[in-house]
Amino acid sequence: MGLRYAGRKVVRNADMLYQEQFRKRGIKSVVQYTTPTLKYPTDDQAREIKTIGHIWRTGDKYYKLAAQYYNNEDLWWVIAWFNKKPTEAHVTIGDVIHIPIPLETVLRYYGV
Repeated sequence: MGLRYAGRKVVRNADMLYQEQFRKRGIKSVVQYTTPTLKYPTDDQAREIKTIGHIWRTGDKYYKLAAQYYNNEDLWWVIAWFNKKPTEAHVTIGDVIHIPIPLETVLRYYGV
């Protein structure tokens, strides 16, 4: 289980609405994680976070930036959340994306 699932409630969905899909897949239910509640850093906390500016170029992806700066592509959501741009479709070539560091501090302020 990855870091972004840590501390999240796990629920088993066996809702009748999905029974036909479950039957087709040969399963009785699916495991789902509750939606996390992340926080943005307060103004005081934000002053403790340093950022590395990255100019968005053709071919850029959040997971590639996370792999480059955090050595973990699964942490792509940290960059997306910090920049308030949830997907690459929200970023335009030439936009400056801010990579927040240090990672441990950012995660703590996010409430993870």
